[in-house]
Amino acid sequence: MSIYQSNLPQLSGKFCITDGGMETDIIFNKKIDLPEFASYDMLRTQEGYATLHEYYESYVKLAQRFNVGLILETPTWRANPDWGKVIGDSTDELHRFNLKAVKQIEHVRGQYETESSPIIISGCIGPRGDGYTPSTLMTALEAKQYHSTQIESFSQTNVDLVSALTFNYIDEAIGVTLAAKQFNLPVCISFTVETDGKLPTGESLGEAIKTVDEATNNGPVYYMLNCAHPTHFFDILNDEYCVARLRAIRANASSCSHAELDEAEELDDGNPYELGQQFAEIRENCPHINVLGGCCGTDHRHIEQIAAHCT
Repeated sequence: MSIYQSNLPQLSGKFCITDGGMETDIIFNKKIDLPEFASYDMLRTQEGYATLHEYYESYVKLAQRFNVGLILETPTWRANPDWGKVIGDSTDELHRFNLKAVKQIEHVRGQYETESSPIIISGCIGPRGDGYTPSTLMTALEAKQYHSTQIESFSQTNVDLVSALTFNYIDEAIGVTLAAKQFNLPVCISFTVETDGKLPTGESLGEAIKTVDEATNNGPVYYMLNCAHPTHFFDILNDEYCVARLRAIRANASSCSHAELDEAEELDDGNPYELGQQFAEIRENCPHINVLGGCCGTDHRHIEQIAAHCT
């Protein structure tokens, strides 16, 4: 049975950190190949499972050091039907990977959770298409049907919530929200923005939040922004809908655009200390944002600086 599903610590004001950029950390720092950026592939072997366990442990230690909550994402950003098919996994195999991913974080939680550092399990959902470029566009109902497969798998586990990361257009976010509501799971919707602070499809973040809320009767428990650098979005955080509903940010280490990152052959891990300072400025101006973490290019060094500057 889920521990926090009906009482998420971050909704009660608990400051939480997240893990960093799992896929870029594994590929560039740990030198492990991931097919199609799919970190769930690590669950195929004992060695891969152990590497993920060590990855999670590094963030558990940070959370306990700073006495903050910790939201850990399952490595399932690519564990949906289209990407699974490209990689060579059937629907049944993806179902087993989604279940195994949650079980692993449950094991981590059982080992390390403390009263001052609760560990929240987030079932990670990624877009049907590319995270940087709107493709395979669906209607909201098509998106609901598509993502229901993975969300139904999570509904059979002890996840505390599901998080839809790096979503780049509104209808797919609506569909995920409707699917989560169908299976009675709390959902966090995380949009990504370009260097101008707007979604790749041109809408402002505030407009996207407002549209999803209106279509789903305020379905998401909160919103997040991920896969962008603070210099891309700092000026948009005072939008009334962001102030009301945006609670979490997972930033890229690099200030490069999505197009530049797509073409990069080496990891741009930015400046961890500077990123911590930028997050401190965000916290000072937007105290309602109490979930902070990393995305592409970040690792435990960046999250350490974020926690050090913001607690």
